[in-house]
Amino acid sequence: MLRISNIKIYKDITDEEVLQTIIKKYKISKNDITEWHISKKSIDARKKEDVHYSYCIDICVKSEEKLLKNKDISLIKKLEQPQIQINLSKSIRPVIVGAGPSGLFSALTFIKYGYKPIVIEQGEKVEERKKSVDNFISTGILNTNSNVQFGEGGAGTFSDGKLTSGINSPYCKTVLDEFVKFGAPKQILYLTKPHIGTDNLINIIRNMRNYIIKNGGTFLFNTKFIDLETTNNSVSKVIVHHLDTNFTEKIDANVLILAIGHSSRDTFKRVYEKGLLLEPKNFSVGVRIEHLQSEINKAQYGTLTKLKLPAADYKLAYHAPSGRSCYTFCMCPGGTVMPSSSEENTIVTNGMSYFARNGKNANSAVLVNVTPEDFSDAKNPLSGVDFQKDLEEKAFIFGGSNYFAPVQRFEDFDKNIKSTFIGTVEPSYKPGVTLTNLNDIMPSFVSETLKDGIKFFDNRLHGFANPDSILTGMETRSSSPVRILRDENLVSNIRGIYPCGEGAGYAGGIMSASVDGIKCAIAAIARKNF
Repeated sequence: MLRISNIKIYKDITDEEVLQTIIKKYKISKNDITEWHISKKSIDARKKEDVHYSYCIDICVKSEEKLLKNKDISLIKKLEQPQIQINLSKSIRPVIVGAGPSGLFSALTFIKYGYKPIVIEQGEKVEERKKSVDNFISTGILNTNSNVQFGEGGAGTFSDGKLTSGINSPYCKTVLDEFVKFGAPKQILYLTKPHIGTDNLINIIRNMRNYIIKNGGTFLFNTKFIDLETTNNSVSKVIVHHLDTNFTEKIDANVLILAIGHSSRDTFKRVYEKGLLLEPKNFSVGVRIEHLQSEINKAQYGTLTKLKLPAADYKLAYHAPSGRSCYTFCMCPGGTVMPSSSEENTIVTNGMSYFARNGKNANSAVLVNVTPEDFSDAKNPLSGVDFQKDLEEKAFIFGGSNYFAPVQRFEDFDKNIKSTFIGTVEPSYKPGVTLTNLNDIMPSFVSETLKDGIKFFDNRLHGFANPDSILTGMETRSSSPVRILRDENLVSNIRGIYPCGEGAGYAGGIMSASVDGIKCAIAAIARKNF
């Protein structure tokens, strides 16, 4: 198969018209083409006077030699997935704790190889979970078991549904293919920055669940993992509590995929007490920043293009002289800032976009890295959790102790004075906001790095440091503060337990978490160290 790169397109055209452009440019006979697909589509806006689409096309033709003489055409090989060694008895039902991306893709992998997994999820089915989230937004009544962080689909369900990742794995394509199979738009297969949107994710996740059940899997919703039992240092049972019926039971578990998510603080504590090896890890904290989406579009695209371009995004980073880093994360074009608390009397923020990305504001996390040395006890594996929680509790108090979020104009944040008015950018956070001084919530090394970073970003993206830009605190859940240790076979120090995904400290987003779920299921099937 050949890859044709650097195809510039200056108008909005169909996929078939892209093919016709290729045929014409490289003088290819359509009858010689045996297979083709778009492998990549991106927007090149580096030069505002030359904004265009950039395509890569993968194509099979009867005679390749002639085309290979062109500098934009190369021979490619498909990434081959490793061969799977099956050592796990088909009579064993793997137990998966957590129905986020890691848990769901682990379950799908077990189904693929003929196993019937049991998925335990303390939250609700995704459609019921949305009702709990909407109720929290409208009433301020938090369901601590089912919210933006907990429930079917995981924390990524109420985000932008981004599928970008820095990992290079043959399973990335598997994840994309599976999402399309269950209802995602086909364009995620080739867009450079694919996203699904929270509105599509809800239906997709429901379709995944129904498929798993149809093929022998079981879901236990509103069911909390509370303990485990071991025999000869191998997991033998998990103990769960059914929240609806107030019933506790033991479930046989020779294989346990621990896909608990980055906010499962009580579970971190419990498995640590049971002897699982944990360590504190680096993570990041900061705020959500909001701008008018129209201003971000202007800064990224300029005003000359006639293309019908999507809402513009950005990805920015700054390395401070102090050694700290400041960067944007989970940017949501045309999105809203979400109330994402999972514990009472805390404020946690996240960003969310629908597939259309047609909201008035753009928002993104702006984060600063923190390390175990910043925590109260660098040797305590759970010290990062305490660091997170302290910021969230302060944000709750400064917001008014009613789940309103503390907000501040950037100009006031930079001057270290309380905001007294909202300017041109209105905060999107619901239930509501309280004007305050965010400097009083976070450590000075975080706030000062944020100020310098935002002003640096303004040099890269004009208007980023707009005085009226709105900062909303606090963003603390970008990744897990804990890593559950595992060996080269992905097994913990207690045999049969596979720490998995974001919660275990091995992923950072929907794509990487999904891939890790696949890898852990395959490792369990292989049972290399048993």
